[in-house]
Amino acid sequence: MNLTPFARPFLLSRAKQISKYDTCAEQLQRNVLKRLIDTASSTEWGIKHSFSSITGYEQFAKNVAVQDYESLKEYIDRMRRGEKDVLWKGRCKWYAKSSGTTNDKSKFIPVTPAGLDNAHYKGGFDVVALYLANNPQSRIFSGKALILGGSHASNYNLPGSLVGDLSAILIENCSAFVNMMRVPEKKIALLSDFEEKMDKIARITSTKNVTNLSGVPSWMMAVLKHMLDITGKKGVEEIWPNLEVFFHGGVAFTPYREQYHQIIKNPDMKYMETYNASEGFFGIQNDPADPAMLLMIDYDVFYEFIPFEDLESENPRVLPLWEVEVGKNYAMLISTSCGLWRYMIGDTVRFTSKDPYKIVISGRTKHFINAFGEELVVDNAEKGLLKACTETGAQVLDYTAAPVFMDANAQCRHQWLIEFAKAPASVEQFAEILDKELQEINSDYEAKRYKNKTMQQLEIVVARKNLFNDWLKSKGKLGGQHKVPRLSNSRKHIEELLLMNNE
Repeated sequence: MNLTPFARPFLLSRAKQISKYDTCAEQLQRNVLKRLIDTASSTEWGIKHSFSSITGYEQFAKNVAVQDYESLKEYIDRMRRGEKDVLWKGRCKWYAKSSGTTNDKSKFIPVTPAGLDNAHYKGGFDVVALYLANNPQSRIFSGKALILGGSHASNYNLPGSLVGDLSAILIENCSAFVNMMRVPEKKIALLSDFEEKMDKIARITSTKNVTNLSGVPSWMMAVLKHMLDITGKKGVEEIWPNLEVFFHGGVAFTPYREQYHQIIKNPDMKYMETYNASEGFFGIQNDPADPAMLLMIDYDVFYEFIPFEDLESENPRVLPLWEVEVGKNYAMLISTSCGLWRYMIGDTVRFTSKDPYKIVISGRTKHFINAFGEELVVDNAEKGLLKACTETGAQVLDYTAAPVFMDANAQCRHQWLIEFAKAPASVEQFAEILDKELQEINSDYEAKRYKNKTMQQLEIVVARKNLFNDWLKSKGKLGGQHKVPRLSNSRKHIEELLLMNNE
């Protein structure tokens, strides 16, 4: 039975509301901040920072300093042990175990009922609303949604309190309607062993009528390829003829786009990016022709931004949404109904529009290379790889890069470790194209490459098959929302990978 005609009016009504974002963004954000402050005024954090006396954004910015995980860690740990009214009203039972990096130290992000309803689930609803607005012929509710999730475990053995991947928390708490429309069943979706889960998902869902996919591109690709292997089919559309859209997020889609085109040959297949992190739901690609995402400004999320060049400053400038500029990179701060206050989440974004506010994720505050003043961010890397792949016919599966500060010949450069899904005929040509494109799109990189004086041409080391997955597995981080750090000023990660690559 096709339920799309019944759901469409409710979803399109919301899409119409979102279309008015460009006329009242500042007021919407000020309203969000007031709602957050009023609700948390009686909490320990609200009392400490005099929330009851705050009359607007300017006073809020004076009362509350910029926070990171370390500054909130003690409060969060007390919440995890059962204390209530600490950072947010009431008691929080769910914590998203952050996997934004592959550091051994985990972060535990509170996920309150308000945060679930007014950020994460609202975001999921809006994704479908905007998709239907752009695709009036959609029959998305005529079949099932394959939603990839992680796993969870007990939190300090407190009854009903759990920690785990955000995706596991969302699946555990989703509505009866969503449960009815998704596959696989919960006990499989929440398995902790990714390889076991991948096999069961592939075998069970290959017999279902799947119309849409949701998940991280790298892990969804692993599931789909395994399903093709065990069914003997050449394309996903042979298994799911009614598949119409992949809602993806977590990592940049650029390295995977061509690979998806190869295994899903339907020319009408749609791809829609979302910005859903452990800390909240922030953005949705609302225009299929524009890769930028609409910043969702009426959720329980208040946004602020630090200019990228101020990140190392003791007193960085902090701007509310209505003071940002198009084309600049910013570190993003959020205040949310999960009890995060002026919290630096670690992502950098670049605005492509203010009417309405649209962003692209340009990198991570700790995932960039600036060893020689080149200020290379992930967005630069993705564009450079796309150019090199386009010109050589190569396909990149995974990669990481770090500086070589000085080799035996007293030369400095960037070293890239790349696992190819399809290797170029000439790795040297690929490296040359990548290096030239980085110079084209990043003037600081170009200046440091001038006549090979500061930096020499980048080096590419070809990774063996499954190197990055093996590395993640060795750290217990295979599957879920775990991802490889793309760029780093440190050689810690790349040295570990190079050692495994040579074994």
